[in-house]
Amino acid sequence: MPIAIDDDPGACSVPRGGGWRPGARWARDGTVEDLPAHQRPTMREMGRRSETAPSPFRPARGDEGGAAVMPPPALPPLWDRRPRILIARDGQRDIVSAACPLAQELGLAPGMAAAHARALVPDLDVGNAEPQADAAWLDRLALHAVRHWTPTAAVAGRDGLWLDLSGTTHLFGGEPRFCRRLVAFLQRLGVTAQIAVAGTPGAAHALARFAGRPITIIDSGTETQEIAALPLAALRVTAEALTAAARFGIERIADLYPMPRGPLARRLGLGTVTRLDQARGLAPEPIVPVAPFEVPTAERRLMEPIATPEAITLVIGDLVDELTQTLARRGLGLRAAALVCVRVDAAEQIVPLGTSRATRDAKHLKRMFAMRIETIEPGLGIEAMRLAAPQVEPLGAQSLTSDLIADAHAPDIAPLVDQLAGRVGEHGLFRLTGHESDVPERAVRAQAPLAAPQGWPGWKRPARLLVRPERLSGVVALLPDHPPRRFTWRRQDYRIVAGDGPERIHGEWWLRRTEMWAVRDYFKVEADTGERFWIFRRGDGVEADTGDLSWYMHGVFG
Repeated sequence: MPIAIDDDPGACSVPRGGGWRPGARWARDGTVEDLPAHQRPTMREMGRRSETAPSPFRPARGDEGGAAVMPPPALPPLWDRRPRILIARDGQRDIVSAACPLAQELGLAPGMAAAHARALVPDLDVGNAEPQADAAWLDRLALHAVRHWTPTAAVAGRDGLWLDLSGTTHLFGGEPRFCRRLVAFLQRLGVTAQIAVAGTPGAAHALARFAGRPITIIDSGTETQEIAALPLAALRVTAEALTAAARFGIERIADLYPMPRGPLARRLGLGTVTRLDQARGLAPEPIVPVAPFEVPTAERRLMEPIATPEAITLVIGDLVDELTQTLARRGLGLRAAALVCVRVDAAEQIVPLGTSRATRDAKHLKRMFAMRIETIEPGLGIEAMRLAAPQVEPLGAQSLTSDLIADAHAPDIAPLVDQLAGRVGEHGLFRLTGHESDVPERAVRAQAPLAAPQGWPGWKRPARLLVRPERLSGVVALLPDHPPRRFTWRRQDYRIVAGDGPERIHGEWWLRRTEMWAVRDYFKVEADTGERFWIFRRGDGVEADTGDLSWYMHGVFG
């Protein structure tokens, strides 16, 4: 039976008469190459099911070496990297505690179950989290911040620090420069960081973790506007509060602003309201700073006020015994102590004490305080006493000496030095040491009585060297190389019978520009009365720029 043929198919997508089907504008308007890459049709739409492609095998090199070797295809930048996560034990399951940026791009995030993460990304580099080591590293970084950047620093959670920059950023060139220096410092340690500077700790915490910028600095008082677009998790609220907020459709911090406080506290908890007020600056948020050193302290609060020397001595003895025991447990020795006496009228009197060497000898310390009891003014009575050691040094075990050993150690004169310093003052005892300088008054310096001298000048110097040279008057001398014949010093006339010199000393022009042409000619002279002096003349006697030819007394021999 013949089949009827419809010669008028109507709006057929492929008409018999030729032409293009409706909708293929890329074929009617122009060539495919004229379209952008994202608007070009697929190969199937163009009627082509395959494309010619280069062979995946490299062509073999011919016998004559004429065949070209194709370069290997370019690899993506993350070809040789594996996503890394850290897992921690939480009850009966393992959870992801940290994830690298590549793992986060693949959908992994902290708080996810470790099994779920392995199922999503099979090729994972998994490591065990070490929270104790992380906390110790943050503590070290906080102590470094206290010693170098700001006196107030605290650890913020498990992955951050709080730094109080009030009154300190001008030392580093302002807040932006300080933040850049801090980021560079952490990069040298192999740590990436995000920094936010705000007027409240809560706002700084939120911006540093959710702003998405390496450095964020906002003006004080603009915290409400700056954190409005951040997610609710930026407020450090509990997981239960986040779950409840999701049920009510609350996603951003700005969604909490128009809500009344009463219903908000009932639905999300009072802690959420407190965190919101702290971030906006409406409620205080104290920061407990880290202490670089815990000062050893002993304290006594008395039942009745005391005012007699005997009672004060007894309490000081108890404080010293307790403090030395604390120092022994910590392996420290006392170098400076402060006794604080709190009187009935709330006035405090501080009695300082210093030692020339680290010690925790209770007898020696009691003897030192006994010499200072007369400086205490009890007034109507002392109701509390506190003994602290603000300066200490490590002090370990020491070997004991015996008279039976021939090569016994030299006796320790530190207790004697402390007792003498208690009578004449801390600056009354010193030891001289040499210093690298051409000018005589700068070549000798005073140091602690128990410090080891660093050397002595090779030239002969008088035993008594004046701190400042004293000018002589009535000087009679032949220029330029002869010592004076007579002079007057401290209202007494001297006639010189012998002299030796000159010893020429130039000024330190590399340290002081005013001493560029300075010259001193020193002479050792002996008076008719037997005294021997060390005097000098300013200038060489030829050039006027070297000095005014005035004479000075600088030291006395013998």
